[in-house]
Amino acid sequence: MQLQTRSSVARAAPAACRTRCIKVRSAAHVAGIREEAVERGRNDPASGLSARFVPFKDVQQAKLSGEEYSLDTVVYRSKDGGLLDVYHDMDGLKRFDAAHWKKLFDGRVGTTLWPYGSGVWSKKEWVLPGIGDDDIVSMFEGGTNLFWAERFGREALGMSDLWVKQCGNSHTGSFKDLGMTVLVSQVNRIRKLRPGAISAVGCASTGDTSAALSAYCAAAGIPSIVFLPADKISLAQLVQPIANGALVLSIDTDFDGCMKLIKEVTAETPIYLANSMNSLRLEGQKTAAIEILQQFDWQVPDWVIIPGGNLGNIYAFYKGFKMCQELGLVDRIPRLVCAQAANANPLYTAFKRGWQHYEPVKAQTTFASAIQIGDPVSIDRAILALEDANGIVEEATEEELMDAAARADRTGMFNCPHTGVALAALTKLRERGVIGPNDRTVVVSTAHGLKFAQVRPVYLALAGLLCCSTHHLRVYAFINVLATVLLCSCVSCRARRHATARRWRGSTAS
Repeated sequence: MQLQTRSSVARAAPAACRTRCIKVRSAAHVAGIREEAVERGRNDPASGLSARFVPFKDVQQAKLSGEEYSLDTVVYRSKDGGLLDVYHDMDGLKRFDAAHWKKLFDGRVGTTLWPYGSGVWSKKEWVLPGIGDDDIVSMFEGGTNLFWAERFGREALGMSDLWVKQCGNSHTGSFKDLGMTVLVSQVNRIRKLRPGAISAVGCASTGDTSAALSAYCAAAGIPSIVFLPADKISLAQLVQPIANGALVLSIDTDFDGCMKLIKEVTAETPIYLANSMNSLRLEGQKTAAIEILQQFDWQVPDWVIIPGGNLGNIYAFYKGFKMCQELGLVDRIPRLVCAQAANANPLYTAFKRGWQHYEPVKAQTTFASAIQIGDPVSIDRAILALEDANGIVEEATEEELMDAAARADRTGMFNCPHTGVALAALTKLRERGVIGPNDRTVVVSTAHGLKFAQVRPVYLALAGLLCCSTHHLRVYAFINVLATVLLCSCVSCRARRHATARRWRGSTAS
């Protein structure tokens, strides 16, 4: 009689049966992961922490008015029409000392324990302390690299301590994942608590928000709708929401027009608003600031430079740094710089006026399309952050931002144009001596360069380094022009570049 081992029985079993067994085991394993997370939550000493919506003006005035809303309420504005802010139980958080929080956060780095493997949810107690782990929708976003830009700092800026925080090295290729995991998780919770309260989630977008929203909604099985300005985003940004099954509406207007439309739609329908006027997203985005401090072993950098469009991110970084200061993890916050494209610069204009008068602008076309916003929702948030952080606003022209990005490319980077805006702002501040050669400075890169790869050929063609024909691309590599165009942006080198470009266009035409 022949004995059959378990492996031989498995080989003899029908393929369909083996497949069913695998599915059952997989489902049980997934259920186990979530059940374990829920059980841990019941025994968590920090489970009594809470957060709620309050009017942003209460934050501005440092005094609570008594108006507040549960995070489970679908609400975007205070009674007077102002923005809301997520207000944390700081007294409850202060029950645990700084050493506790540092040990807790550091101990979660790199884990696969649900949901703490996420750079956002590893700080859950400071983000959405009341949400159940079973409601969280995460793709382990965050945890992005902070790298020493040694050569660019040394050769282009004469700096020894320049760092780039690559927030674009994330699931959908931008920092928007940090906020969207929080918002979609809260929507997931509300839909379970009150079925029918939210039928879908919608946003206006310059490209990155729509990609993040559609991905996280797809992961949760929640319908998503995105309004995009026609012909104003990259192909990569357009493909992402379509691939994730979102309803994509291309509107013949700019971002501000799309924003106006989505606010009207969400006010009249059970579609939940996902733009950054919804302060839930900022709770996720602030974790990038906490992560920077972690990566520096809880030492505070001197400067953090952030590209600014709708301006929620500058406030989110400020909020993250400020919480660390208030809870004793650090003794100060860094100075903040908001970098705007000159073609969409309402915050810069207000800053130059001493914050005395703010006016929206009509945003003009810019390579930095994700910050092509003339009427930012978070203008008041940004002003509060910059005033308290002794911050600065700087602008960059199209030539400046693309030159800065190209020079960084020559040292091994490949950043988005918005990072080019931040690098150009840094260049100006170094030239004026505002930022010193030994100041520890962090430039926040908000999106992956591959999402905006189409701008490189355009820039190179304008620079005279790339000649486009209907049949092929020809790259002219002339050493003397490369050295000046990509490594120097002084007046004489720019003039030489333009003269060379005219010469080559003439020779190509003949």
